[in-house]
Amino acid sequence: MLSTRIFTALVGIPVIFACIYFGGIPFFIMMFAVSFFCGWEYFTLMRKYNPHKVLSLIMSVLFFLSLYGSSYDAKIAVSAIIMLLVLFAVEVFGKNTEKCIERIAVSFLGAFFLPLSLSFMVAIRDARYSGSDAMQYIFLIFITVWVLDTAAFAFGKMLGKHKLAEKVSPKKTVEGAVAGAVFGVLTAIACKFIFISGLSAADAAVFGVILSVVGQFSDLAESLIKRDANIKDSGNIIPGHGGFLDRFDSYIFAAPLVYCYIFFIK
Repeated sequence: MLSTRIFTALVGIPVIFACIYFGGIPFFIMMFAVSFFCGWEYFTLMRKYNPHKVLSLIMSVLFFLSLYGSSYDAKIAVSAIIMLLVLFAVEVFGKNTEKCIERIAVSFLGAFFLPLSLSFMVAIRDARYSGSDAMQYIFLIFITVWVLDTAAFAFGKMLGKHKLAEKVSPKKTVEGAVAGAVFGVLTAIACKFIFISGLSAADAAVFGVILSVVGQFSDLAESLIKRDANIKDSGNIIPGHGGFLDRFDSYIFAAPLVYCYIFFIK
């Protein structure tokens, strides 16, 4: 398993870095694939609720494509209304209304929230929005998340005594979460001094806090979904690393908040 994980990392990391470096269509295609497979795994995990998997995946794809190169304003609200209209129409004219609201809710969450959240990574990388530091911001996000995840796992395993959210993720500890947060902030600050000259140390620290705290919460949120499905890994598409949701869950809540900080506060 370890050799498989290492081999996958040796192949996958250069591909990810290349997509980040070139930006534009390559990075969009990468995040589109991430969004699609995260959605696929989500609907597979939620199959006990009998969601409208195919329909929701189609809406998810169209929604993600529609957000490329556009502003995040009325389009999001209109898309949400259209998705709900379609899902309600399917149920209204369907043959079985039992647990229909449950199916609509689960379907909508996967069709709307996942692609919207992950599309913020594309918006941050798009130079039209984030300027000359666009590529560097994405590198900072990926590197910080990787380091904090590793630190949280390592220190949690060595020093962890107090459970963080035992009913959701029994192996995660407070000690691991604190270590992840500390290393996340330090990594973000280090990225500022290494390759983001236009970013202040204070802003880098804020990025580190957002990614460390919200990123780890995103991980717990994904664990909650897996707990509901009574499954350990979201999938097995990535050899040795589980599924796409397992690897990209940290960005689900963190990416939108980093985007908001860059464009509305910083």
